[in-house]
Amino acid sequence: MKIRRFSTLDSDFQANLKQLLAFETAQDDNIDVVVANILKDVKRRGDAAVLEYTNRFDKTDASQLGELEISQSELVAALEGLPAEQRAALQAAADRVKSYHEKQLMSSWSYTEADGTLLGQQVTSLDRVGLYVPGGKAAYPSSVLMNAIPAKVAGVQELIMVVPTPNGEKNQLVLAAAAVCGVDRVFCIGGAQAVGALAYGTETVPQVDKIVGPGNAYVAAAKRRVFGVVGIDMVAGPSEILVICDGKTDPDWIAMDLFSQAEHDELAQSILLSPDAAFLDQVAASIQRLVEEMPRKDIITTSLTDRGALIHVRNLDEAAEISNYIAPEHLELSVEEPFAFSKKIKHAGAIFMGRDTCEALGDYCAGPNHVLPTSRTARFSSPLGVYDFQKRSSLIMVSSQGAQVLGKIAATLAYGEGLQAHARSAEYRLK
Repeated sequence: MKIRRFSTLDSDFQANLKQLLAFETAQDDNIDVVVANILKDVKRRGDAAVLEYTNRFDKTDASQLGELEISQSELVAALEGLPAEQRAALQAAADRVKSYHEKQLMSSWSYTEADGTLLGQQVTSLDRVGLYVPGGKAAYPSSVLMNAIPAKVAGVQELIMVVPTPNGEKNQLVLAAAAVCGVDRVFCIGGAQAVGALAYGTETVPQVDKIVGPGNAYVAAAKRRVFGVVGIDMVAGPSEILVICDGKTDPDWIAMDLFSQAEHDELAQSILLSPDAAFLDQVAASIQRLVEEMPRKDIITTSLTDRGALIHVRNLDEAAEISNYIAPEHLELSVEEPFAFSKKIKHAGAIFMGRDTCEALGDYCAGPNHVLPTSRTARFSSPLGVYDFQKRSSLIMVSSQGAQVLGKIAATLAYGEGLQAHARSAEYRLK
């Protein structure tokens, strides 16, 4: 395997970095056409369309959509049927995720001005949320925890989960996670047709207010198209990890941390920044040796060869500057004083501090959400959280006395904009 190496001392460093980070996010036109037609059909024909596409793509043979709903008793049975150690781990992870997200709850607030005018903000939860969970071979119970728990903590009244089950293949750990999280309804449907069912509603699947959760290119395209009809969490790109290391961590640890994202898929990105050139050599050697024992060797090799890099920097301050430019999804600070160093970081989805804090812990059980901004969007967006399932309404209750002051201000500005009805509406309240 040949993972690219370059240095900030290179005259073409900026060009190399931009090329490394370049990722085509534009939607494939063919996929977009297929998705548009599916969504239009689901909107028009409801259950019949969803059932037709599900039977075709997932090779199911249901005669009506209701047959593809999983009962609560089946979810509970899946949980109870897990090996004791696996069930305990699932519950422990859920408890930690819940504990963390409970601290994110926003509260309503208000204040009263001297003339009796009340202003404030009222926080309410979304009524119904749809959760898309990959199924079949790509089954991620951790995604159920990370999407469902903050929704439930926020107070979402009904959580509808959709999960494809190709050839009837149900992942028991995913179903168990749904039971642990208190998911209200689960349908064995996936793809663009599932997104359409959630967005528009059908005779069987209720319309939701927001759709969250990862999926393939068809799911991503469908989420883009239904945004505005419903809310969405984000359209995520390939997974990313950036490691900043001072050269004092075991190189095998760092190599495996890079693998932890590279093994997701061939487009994932793993980058290491270090001021110690000899350490970069050691990590490169660890990569060559350890990759041979990895079950997903081919995926890791392609990912690291095509999109990975070992970058030599002048010092750790320069590493922080580069990190802020990259705005990575996952950032590991494998340095002596990680918490102090974290103050130099402005843009990152999640910051993992210290040599013992591998990114994998955040994926499963540390507590913070693993649904994170990718493709440099951490410059302006945040991890999924309780706040994504709450919304804010402004509160305004103007007193009679306050109306005398505000009415004149509003009328003056309204006349300036040529909006006479606005002005006169405010003036009616003047005494």
